This record gives sequence, structure tokens and C-alpha cells, in this order.
Amino acid sequence: MTPYQLVCTGDSQDLARRAAETIATAIDLALDQRDRAQIALSGGTTPAKAYALLSQQHLPWDRVDVLLGDERWVSAEDPSSNARMLRHTLMEPGSPGAQACFHPVPTVELASPEASSEAFADLIGRLCPGDPPVFDLMLLGLGDDGHTASLFPGTDAPLVTNRWTTIGRGKGLDRITLTAPVLSAARQVVFLVSGEGKRQALSRLLDPMESPERTPAKLVQSQQPITILCDQAAAPDQ
Repeated sequence: MTPYQLVCTGDSQDLARRAAETIATAIDLALDQRDRAQIALSGGTTPAKAYALLSQQHLPWDRVDVLLGDERWVSAEDPSSNARMLRHTLMEPGSPGAQACFHPVPTVELASPEASSEAFADLIGRLCPGDPPVFDLMLLGLGDDGHTASLFPGTDAPLVTNRWTTIGRGKGLDRITLTAPVLSAARQVVFLVSGEGKRQALSRLLDPMESPERTPAKLVQSQQPITILCDQAAAPDQ
């Protein structure tokens, strides 16, 4: 089993600062070793705060490929679109982060979620070397039901291991998501967990006896220790 490194901060703002620093460090490390860096980011309110801070970092953004770990099958202008959130935070016009090379998940411009999933698989195959493709950083969230990316418990998506992308169905929407093998292949995996509502899910993730069927986030298994950044509200009882 992959070991977890739990890092607890004060409040959600402290967590956002720590997350921004962690992402920036991962980018620097990757660019020290390779010409380009590929990072996959998650949606959500807490990451949005981190991305707004990260956008002000003076990094070689033109050498950074930014992708999403999952995306709802909605228009890029839909309020629930992760791409829209990234454009208004990390890539806010005029910020240093606006120079990043963002590769959104193709969604409703294609005929179906299945077509979008195939197009997204082709995209990451072109950008990221490896089989499965290897990202320099995989930033993941954790749902209160134990899901990560769009691998929801009780659905087919967590079981898919022969493709790089699949369709996740959760909370009434089709979503395009990376599969567990791709999430696990990243050089660095970081979970970002905030709020009291996530405390039980985080305890389950850390429990070596927990079933990945109930908590699909357990399917993410890395060659390196997985970092979990959480605030005090989400921190499990000691």
C-alpha cells in the first residue's frame, strides 16, 4: 500500500497557501529535469483559492501544460465547468499564470460524452509520455462519499483500468475523468481536503482496512508517498 504523508494546516486560507506553494515547487522540480511540465488539477472551492494565489507566482508558465483530472460534460461557460473556474483563477487575464498552456477537456462541442472521453485520452497521450501517461503533478480532491476525480462509489468508472479516460456519472451529470491507473502514475500525487464534512472520508482514506469499493480514492496508488494537505476542520481525530 502507498504510504500517506498527512500535512495539516490552520484554516482554509492557510491550506490554499500551502497548496499553491506545493504546486509551484512541483513545477519548478519538473522544469529542472525536463523541458516541459504537465500538471493535472481538480475542481472545487478550496483549489480555486489556491489557484488564485498560484496565478501570481512568477514561474515559466509558457513551459507548463495544465490539464484537468475531470470535467463535467457542460459548456465551458457553464458555472459548474472546471475549465471556467481555472480561467477565472489560475489564468486570470493579466496574471503570470495566464501564460500557462491550458488544455481543456473537450465537452459539449463533441457529439457525446463517449466522444469527449476518447478525445481527452488522445490529448493526454500526445502531451504526456508513458503508458499510462505520466503527469508531473496530480492534484486531487476528496468527496464526502470517498470519490476522487469523477470515480464515484457504486459506479463503473472506478473499475476501468484498460483506458486512460472514462465517463464518470455523479450528482446528476456525466463527467469525463482520468482513470485510476493514470491518477496513480503521476510523479507526485497530492490530495487537497478541506472542511469538517470531509473528515470521515479522510479517515476512511487513511484507514489501511478501508475498501476501495466504498472509497474509490483508495484506488490511487503511487510509487511515491501520497501527500494529503488538509485543514484543521478536515483533520481526522488523533
